[in-house]
Amino acid sequence: MSPEDLPEVVSREEWLARRKELLAREKELTRHRDEVNAARRRLPMVEITKDYAFEGPRGGAGLADLFEGRGQLVVYHAMFGPGAGEACPACSFWIDNVGRLVHLHARDTSLAVVSRAPLAELERYKRRMGWSIPWYSSHGGDFNYDFHVSFDASVAPVEWNYRDYADLVRENPDWEGYTGEEMGVSAFLRLGDRVFHTYSCYGRGIDLLNGTYNWLDLTARGRQEDWERPPGRADGPAMAWLRRHDEYGPV
Repeated sequence: MSPEDLPEVVSREEWLARRKELLAREKELTRHRDEVNAARRRLPMVEITKDYAFEGPRGGAGLADLFEGRGQLVVYHAMFGPGAGEACPACSFWIDNVGRLVHLHARDTSLAVVSRAPLAELERYKRRMGWSIPWYSSHGGDFNYDFHVSFDASVAPVEWNYRDYADLVRENPDWEGYTGEEMGVSAFLRLGDRVFHTYSCYGRGIDLLNGTYNWLDLTARGRQEDWERPPGRADGPAMAWLRRHDEYGPV
């Protein structure tokens, strides 16, 4: 952060006046977020009638099994394709920020990670990262394609963040012929034996789920991001500073 980008130095009285102005905007944002959250809860839902097959810690599973007997399920779609050997640094960053699942479980909600890599690859990386979160493989199935986090036009029409293929290519030509993975979050509701899809989000829609980002947003330097698009990636820029938590070295 260059000196000219640093906050100006003022008296305590002026700081307090400016802080109160910002507080009013923060409260406005909170009220707006509450309204958006309420609108999200009022979204209609779609029944899932397709039989999705997963491989997980206890063997084969269907989508209903990922609920672990609870009424709600949130799925984190992690970018980890077959043969990748490890999840992308950004997905690893988000999973690091999940926290203790017991608080979700207390509200009748389960959280699981789903990726296309075979289970053995997922479990190996999970051990490396020291995670205990349930992680399921959708290898060989349509789940990731149907929820628009894996891309291959020969398998399913390409769509991302509610934009179709033509719009994506028009905005970014790198989408032309792109095959790969993206991150995202999907929410489901279970009523007896019936499962419903209630919500999915991608891109900046998952920002609030990352506690580290929200802590950094409170500081003067903020997120200190250095954005760049890796070669061959159509899905957007990556955080150049970011490493998996065992790759940083001394910090």
